[in-house]
Amino acid sequence: MLKNYFLTAIRHLQKQRILAFINVFGLSVGIACCSLLLLFASNEFGFDKFHKKGSNIYRIYTQMDPSLGGNDANKPQEVYTEYGALPGPTLGEAMKQQLPDVADYVQMQLPWGENLVQYGTKMSSAAVSFADPSIFTVFDFPLKYGNKASTLQGMSDVVLTESRAKQLFGTGDAVGKTIEIQLGNKVYPFKVSAVAEDIPSNSSIRFDILGSYEFTKVHRPDDFIVGSNWHPTVKQTYLLLKPGSSLPNDRQRMESLLNSYTPNFLTYWGFKDWKKKTLPVEIKLQPLFNIHTDTWFHGYAFTDYEKINPNTIWILLAIAGGILLIACINFTTLAIGRSAGRSKEVGVRKVIGADRSQIIFQFFVEALSMAVVSAFLGLLLANLLLPWFNQLAGRDLHFSLTNNPKLMFILTAVVLIAGLLAGTYPSLVLSGFRPVEVLKNKIRIGGANLFTRSLVTFQFTLSIALIIATVIILQQAKYMINKNPGFDRENLVAIDASQADPNNIYPAFKQELLNHPGILGVTSSAAGMGAGKDLLGFSDKGVEAAVNVIDTDYIKVMGMQLIAGQNLSPALKHDSIQPIIINETMMRAFGWQKENAVGQRIRPFQGVGVVVGVVKNFNFRPLTEPVRNQVFTTSNDKGFANFYVRINAGNPSSVLAAIQRAWNNVMPGIPLKYSFLNEDINDYYKSEQTWSRIVGWAGSISIILACLGLLGLSSLAAINRTKEIGIRKVLGASVPGIVTLMSKDFLKLILIAFFIASPIAWYLMNAWLQDYTVRININWMIFLLAGASVVVIAIVAISFHAIKAALANPSRSLRTE
Repeated sequence: MLKNYFLTAIRHLQKQRILAFINVFGLSVGIACCSLLLLFASNEFGFDKFHKKGSNIYRIYTQMDPSLGGNDANKPQEVYTEYGALPGPTLGEAMKQQLPDVADYVQMQLPWGENLVQYGTKMSSAAVSFADPSIFTVFDFPLKYGNKASTLQGMSDVVLTESRAKQLFGTGDAVGKTIEIQLGNKVYPFKVSAVAEDIPSNSSIRFDILGSYEFTKVHRPDDFIVGSNWHPTVKQTYLLLKPGSSLPNDRQRMESLLNSYTPNFLTYWGFKDWKKKTLPVEIKLQPLFNIHTDTWFHGYAFTDYEKINPNTIWILLAIAGGILLIACINFTTLAIGRSAGRSKEVGVRKVIGADRSQIIFQFFVEALSMAVVSAFLGLLLANLLLPWFNQLAGRDLHFSLTNNPKLMFILTAVVLIAGLLAGTYPSLVLSGFRPVEVLKNKIRIGGANLFTRSLVTFQFTLSIALIIATVIILQQAKYMINKNPGFDRENLVAIDASQADPNNIYPAFKQELLNHPGILGVTSSAAGMGAGKDLLGFSDKGVEAAVNVIDTDYIKVMGMQLIAGQNLSPALKHDSIQPIIINETMMRAFGWQKENAVGQRIRPFQGVGVVVGVVKNFNFRPLTEPVRNQVFTTSNDKGFANFYVRINAGNPSSVLAAIQRAWNNVMPGIPLKYSFLNEDINDYYKSEQTWSRIVGWAGSISIILACLGLLGLSSLAAINRTKEIGIRKVLGASVPGIVTLMSKDFLKLILIAFFIASPIAWYLMNAWLQDYTVRININWMIFLLAGASVVVIAIVAISFHAIKAALANPSRSLRTE
């Protein structure tokens, strides 16, 4: 009997090849899209989850007391493992000694840019980090070669990733080999003590070359500086707590630790007049599993690991669910459309003895079979699209149902639900007909009943909401990328001179470039701008600020605007008094106005800083953050590690060639590392760009699937109204009139869907936009265009069957009357 059901299903599908293909294809596409989005979401929520002890690992950070004011008062800041040059144990060591909850700790010194690495005659650049040996016992970074007991035990030991080892040595097994790394002005030999497997793509903590933390204790931070390449030496501490520890929420114990670790804390940090019982700085612990999704955490750009807003992931999951739901509804409506012409078949079966349960079972077998085929094709399609999706999402995802059991569960549920939905309605309705009425053509399945109306309305409500959300997300991403940050970022070439001695090469390099007609200006600064770079910092009277050491052409070349005072000049440099320029935000933080700011004094470094000018606010960090306090100062050095070259608009090839020649003249043998500042700044918004592309792609798919559902409903309507259309044509109805007649009922449903979807989409997207400091205003035209585009697409889909029915010969539809 089951074999007969399958044979009947195959014969029926052969008679309606186009509709059957659309039916299977629609659900397959929905399953493929949903699978890819679920895979992406699983990867984002799964960051760092491969660490077996990850639930007990925390990163230390500090938070200033909100009463201190300043633009970052409520923002957590990263903490160094040591406070300045305090004697005695580091913070990690002190916490393990004094807090029984701490099972172990890992200290890390993070890289600043890249360093030259040499093996024989082979030279390359790589980011060099340093860590305690405990990194391989606290975290799960498997070693490919070597063993944990002897890894990073020596001061000159390093661990390479397998990819880096192959790149340097041509083989992964590099244990015992020696490489040379330039740190600052010196070249140091290091011995490879182990080779680690390549770091998983969903790891917050990453390294390419990892040295021993003991090396950083012996060599002062100044040893890592080339010429005037000033930068902070950023260290982090990770704690492994014992299971069940309450330390992350125990402020009293953390404050007691800080008091004992730094007895003169208030004096040391300049808070002599502090009146509160609690300290102005609180030590806190951030769970390892939260690092990737804690978008409120703002550390230095180069230590602020890649993040994604969890709301973004939930939006993508909602889109995945919406697409899958649309696909299932589409599958159901098409199944109803295909079954509408089978009433006579059911009547004949009942006449020759088939009971109702057999007919119901037959329809269920057909529907479930198609759902299973769709699921198989959907997984195949998702696997084929995965390389393209990885490129779109900027990830390295892999399909594995064993590693993603939730995906397998969801697919099984989809097959069952889609099959049951698609089989239930037609089987129950058709099996309930009386054979005599069926064979006399007194029965028809109405295409305008409440069930099908509800399906199409809900389907298009989801689709319209997705279109509106997609447009708003794309507009926000475009707005952030194109918004003027407050200086002229166009036509600026950024050169990384950290591997050279800029103090020696900059004057000659600058002079040669200024002789080229296509170059408008050259400047340099200690800190760079754009993703992966950040400024130095200081605090005075509880007001924190970012500091940049610049040459005197910086303000002019970068296109910044002074609103008070004058520019920096070497003539203003004194031993004890340091001329500085501050931004508007910092001026307001101290309660000054532009009329009285010039001449005010603060203490940005040792000595006194006197304000000589105020620069108009600009964003040197992403637009998702407020403008921070900022200080500019200069020094007697002739150049700094970041060069900026202002070039003429147009084709930059000749200018880039001139820059390359000038660089080769001053630094032969060292490769030129350059980028366009505009692109560096846009890299801040990689996450927004990535997921806005994903949302745009998913929104388009949802509309296609919804229109496939309309094909099913219009097919159903055409079958049920064949004779009505024939009579209308005989009475003189035109083809456009018949198409309008068949379309208007569906258009009414789409209009209802538009009025339901619009307020829901507005509410959700308005809430989403609140996460951005700089954001667009939602324009009513977005809703109008979304509704109009859906109507146009729907009319095209409906017209396929409507025109076909209107052009049919009326004599064929009326011959049995």
